[in-house]
Amino acid sequence: MESMIHKLKKLDAYPKINEDFYRRTFSGGLITLVSFLIMLFLFFSEFRLYLHTVTETQLIVDTSRGETLRINFDVTFPAIPCILLSLDAMDIMGEQHFDIKHNITKKRIDANGDVIAVKRDGIGAPKIENPLQRHGGRLQYNEVYCGSCYGAELSDHDCCNSCDQVHEAYRRKGWGMADLDLIDQCLREGFFERVADEHGEGCNIHGSLEVNKVAGNFHFATGKSLHHSNVKVHDLLSVKSYSYNISHRINILAFGDYFPGVVNPLDGVHWEHEKPNGIHQYFLKVVPTIYTDISGHIVSSNQYSVTEHFKISKPGETDSVGVFFHYDFSPIKVTFKEEHISFLHFMTNICAVFGGIFTMAGIVDSFVYHSNRAIRKKQEIGKYR
Repeated sequence: MESMIHKLKKLDAYPKINEDFYRRTFSGGLITLVSFLIMLFLFFSEFRLYLHTVTETQLIVDTSRGETLRINFDVTFPAIPCILLSLDAMDIMGEQHFDIKHNITKKRIDANGDVIAVKRDGIGAPKIENPLQRHGGRLQYNEVYCGSCYGAELSDHDCCNSCDQVHEAYRRKGWGMADLDLIDQCLREGFFERVADEHGEGCNIHGSLEVNKVAGNFHFATGKSLHHSNVKVHDLLSVKSYSYNISHRINILAFGDYFPGVVNPLDGVHWEHEKPNGIHQYFLKVVPTIYTDISGHIVSSNQYSVTEHFKISKPGETDSVGVFFHYDFSPIKVTFKEEHISFLHFMTNICAVFGGIFTMAGIVDSFVYHSNRAIRKKQEIGKYR
């Protein structure tokens, strides 16, 4: 046992010095104090870094299929009334939606941008007493209303109970509606009166869309989508020359939910167009993004880049007036994951800090001590000047 203990003593990398040979100096104490303060500062710096999270980024191939996407938007048109502004969407799968009303809110604004009224769009027409029936007579007591489609019925049982339904029936037939004064549904809903009432106003439209996760577009069209039925706006308003100023401000445009660090390049974009009757197009490349926070909560969202183009409509091309957003999806998905630095990495850094500073302080102390001794010896023999 004594032999084993003796062999272990020979392995001691830290030989002890008798206290009688210690010599403490002022410079050594000063260097020790400075070293301790530096160690303390670096320790708290590393500890704060350990408590904070780091975000790991990874690119992977997007293999998701058959998903839907929510588009959040808030756009202001200072010179287009809400009555004439509609939202349409379509994609490469052939799915089309005209004059979308679900989850859409419109705010009528005056020339100063102040809100006049707020209206949440909904499906259906206002209830009017004694409307005109399909057979030409007026609605009788206990009779179920069925309005005429004015020749655009697909079957004998089709009914058009609102102005929009008449428009839709004509659109399905590919017909144009040149004289809306003869449409009872449009007259009883007061469409023309509302257009006149909102003349000179602007509109803020905000809400969300649920679209298929395929390439497509959505656009803010003028004339309540009647251009898709070959209906010209000046026919609606009985005005020979009518023009639109599509100046707009995009307050919010986001594909999916918010996550920390996301930047939507179109948020806050403002365009003033001096020449009316044009088409402003935004071409968006959408990048699917998965964000996982430190608690494990996953946010499925998207980022996007954008290019844009403005084209002035030629005379007679009022059907190409509006603001269009064309989007396509990148095949690459970006993942962000919040993580803490590992505890072992933290301890390694602490040991490196303490060991490095202790070693450097010993070198500096040794240099100062031996330099001071050399200077004193020279002073004692009178050779130091």
